[in-house]
Amino acid sequence: MKYMIIDGSQGEGGGQVLRTALTLSIFTQQNIELINIRAGRKKTGLLRQHLTSVLAAQEICGAITEGVELGSTRIRFSPGKVKSGNFQFAIGTAGSTVLVCQTILPVLALAKGSSTITFEGGTHNGMSPSLSFLEQSFLPVLKSMGVNCNVRISTLGFYPAGGGKWQIVIEPTQALKPIHLTDAGCDFASDMDNCSLNALISLLPASIGQREITKAQEILDWQDALGQVQEVTTPGPGNSFQLCIDSKTHRNVFEVVGELGVSAERVAKRAAGRVNKYIYAQAAVEEHLADQLLLLIALAGSGSFTTTKPSLHTSTNVDVIKQLLGKEILLKQLTDTLWRVSLE
Repeated sequence: MKYMIIDGSQGEGGGQVLRTALTLSIFTQQNIELINIRAGRKKTGLLRQHLTSVLAAQEICGAITEGVELGSTRIRFSPGKVKSGNFQFAIGTAGSTVLVCQTILPVLALAKGSSTITFEGGTHNGMSPSLSFLEQSFLPVLKSMGVNCNVRISTLGFYPAGGGKWQIVIEPTQALKPIHLTDAGCDFASDMDNCSLNALISLLPASIGQREITKAQEILDWQDALGQVQEVTTPGPGNSFQLCIDSKTHRNVFEVVGELGVSAERVAKRAAGRVNKYIYAQAAVEEHLADQLLLLIALAGSGSFTTTKPSLHTSTNVDVIKQLLGKEILLKQLTDTLWRVSLE
């Protein structure tokens, strides 16, 4: 049996190489051998959330695998045909359930029937897209491409306790519609109705969230924007601060997860700094959503969007997509701060 070799040490050398390769392996029915998995990380190989991503990919298509175990830096993956249905995946740590979901969501979005998947683990850990991002930003774009998804949350799970549990129902489509997101999100001088501030708080004083909101309003001059502290119940304490900007097509979410020893004001400054970078560029899509959209436009066959300077994470994803699909996503600099990402 022949395998396409995917080097996990390329580019940023993290888990995104693994996840993108798994998704496209199933989509193309191409056998792959992943080597040097997460070689760019201090702790290399498959951690719990990466192992769960492989096992999830394996289950939805009946793949034949080799070397799939904790700590493995080399695996083989031979996909079968995608099967829709009911699935349940538990990470067992505060690792990102959203990243596990995003490994299998694109191919289930093109399956022949609907699927219901239940996830258990982390939902907001600060090192990956959160469940808030998935629900508010990513899924609305996917809906515009023809795929309806419904999220039901039982409980959130902050790092390090984890313990989140949620479910997604995916109603697939025969083919993804191309998207073109190139206009700046809104007129920031007058559209405060499109801007909002949200602080999720669990087992911590609500005043932390209010301080985050107050500081961000001061930095961004968003006094007229809606701000709210949302108290949630989770297995462990946590805080997620989110600045949101709505456009006609989607929501851009700028999120910073609070950390022990980091003040509320510092959290707010980090989030506001990302917003200011985005506003100055006059981009349509913020950096993290841009990275997640690459696979969608590749599967759709075409698409484009404008964003801020692509990260190493993004350029690595472009390279993996090119290797597996033979399609080259172009990154073109338009100004000193604005870039166009396209697949023609």
